[in-house]
Amino acid sequence: MDIAMTQHNNNDEKRGNGKKVILYVEDDPDYREAVRAMIEDGGYTVIEAETAEEGLRKYRETHPDLLLVDLMMEEVDAGTNLVKELRAIGQEVPILLLSSVGDSLAANKDYHELGLSGVLQKPVSRETLLSVISSRLK
Repeated sequence: MDIAMTQHNNNDEKRGNGKKVILYVEDDPDYREAVRAMIEDGGYTVIEAETAEEGLRKYRETHPDLLLVDLMMEEVDAGTNLVKELRAIGQEVPILLLSSVGDSLAANKDYHELGLSGVLQKPVSRETLLSVISSRLK
């Protein structure tokens, strides 16, 4: 097998073999597992990252179709800082912020200014999560 074919196959694996790929950045392993299961049940491929730094690295490796990012991870604003870094390098992929303080964030900050496609309140229901993801991927 030549190198070009190998690279193509690796990209197919990263892209989920035709399924839309969602990068989920969340530091809580239990919550990450629960949300991953909901997203996969919706027919998407999920790539996980535990930190904002790992999320940026995996974004560059996989070029997902959508990002779902926890607001507060290893640092209070790790999620918004990741969004700012991605926007600063010109990435336009839809980004949803998942937060236990979502209502106050939406009320106190214009999430569009941050380059977000939306803010979801934890805990999020399967129906809401999949509906919002589907609408942002159209």
